[in-house]
Amino acid sequence: MSNKIKYNLKNVHAAILTHTEDGGYSYETPVAIPGAVNLSLDAEGDTSPFYADGVVYFRAVSNNGYSGDLEIALVPDWFREKILKEVKDNNGVLIETNTDIEPVYFALLFEFDGDKKAIRHVMYNCSVSSRPTVEGKTKEESIEPGTETLSLKADAREDGLIKARTGTDTVDKTYQDWYKNVYVPEVTAEAQG
Repeated sequence: MSNKIKYNLKNVHAAILTHTEDGGYSYETPVAIPGAVNLSLDAEGDTSPFYADGVVYFRAVSNNGYSGDLEIALVPDWFREKILKEVKDNNGVLIETNTDIEPVYFALLFEFDGDKKAIRHVMYNCSVSSRPTVEGKTKEESIEPGTETLSLKADAREDGLIKARTGTDTVDKTYQDWYKNVYVPEVTAEAQG
């Protein structure tokens, strides 16, 4: 049951990443980011040819993850507090300061509908590279909702893991539990080559 097309971004979630004392990784439970409008992540990397004997003797290829934008209806307050590090004061007002802070890393989970089955994705080591722009316009004859955009960077974790996605052979339990916990791959020595 393979898809022929994909469309309709939905079910965007984020799960904060922490490093464990033993050098591993741990993720909080994924939390929904409602109002997904558009996701555009461009692959980053490079190829470097080495010439010898009059030909490309060796080519080094690097995979530097992805960067791009996530456009949503409104950035949720929980995301502003936990990931953008805005501080809620005693009156419930979110405050942004110019204090230099370390970025908060998180897994980004999302899916696209397909003609047969939705394709679910996870990017394992994301950060927000710029705050959302503040903009708006007046209401005219009809209401046109505005959106907010987060600029994202999805780097490789130190162990090299960048992203995963479901496919036609994905086990049903793994597929159904995709948003309960961040999926961590089970790779056998045979699969690694």
